Amino acid sequence: MSEPAISIRNLSKIFGKQAKKMLPLVHQGMDKETLLTRHDHAIGLQGINLDVEAGEIFVIMGLSGSGKSTLIRHFNRLIEPTEGQIDIKGTDITTLSRKQLEVFRQQHLSMVFQRFALLPHRNVLDNVAYGLEIQRIPKEQRLEKASYWLDRVGLTGYDRQYPNQLSGGQQQRVGLARALCTDADILLMDEAFSALDPLIRAEMQLQLKQLQKQLHKTIIFITHDLDEAITLGDRIAILKDGCLIQQGTPQQILQHPADDYVAAFVQHVRPDALHKAS
Repeated sequence: MSEPAISIRNLSKIFGKQAKKMLPLVHQGMDKETLLTRHDHAIGLQGINLDVEAGEIFVIMGLSGSGKSTLIRHFNRLIEPTEGQIDIKGTDITTLSRKQLEVFRQQHLSMVFQRFALLPHRNVLDNVAYGLEIQRIPKEQRLEKASYWLDRVGLTGYDRQYPNQLSGGQQQRVGLARALCTDADILLMDEAFSALDPLIRAEMQLQLKQLQKQLHKTIIFITHDLDEAITLGDRIAILKDGCLIQQGTPQQILQHPADDYVAAFVQHVRPDALHKAS
């Protein structure tokens, strides 16, 4: 079996000025509420271990405050871990200098945000080409490539429009095209569709699955919605209070919930969700 694209080992994040000093207390079993009330430190993540295989859509889900967005921001070190290892494509990125990390991100990682994060003063084509501009790709080459990805996400003819002239769904398609344009093999998608209307959201889910059949990217997708997780995910990890509660295929999650917390999610899943995922 090939090595995973991403391997997380013993990853913990404590927010506060003396985070390292709080680690022994957490290791000894102090819970999130006690650490906060007694020591004014917050547990973001606690002892996370997981592997993401190359070419899969790996969904991380949980309610607000579960640690899912904190976790995805560790994959590109937008948040620094308190302890643990983050191995991506054979490189422990916790050991990289700032300059090395910048180069690594440009070569391997792209991110799609919940609120689109488009540059309002740039037209759609220039927004899509922005990552290539950062990489200093010649203008003609980057605009040609950006135009190609606009076509792939269904926005042919929108290249000269500006973000405020687009609907929310169209803006998120621009964000997706921008992420794909850099040829990064790992996409980080943080609640990428949650701000969209239900119908547009369903369209974006379908488009992502169709693109994935052709591109075989490694995709980390964050959501609070188990229906969305089942629709998109090859595998799902469920977080609660910064801890990894269960991970597995959609079938495994639905048929064998690890505890009452997961079971409460499962009982509200649409009956057709698993069928749509296949």
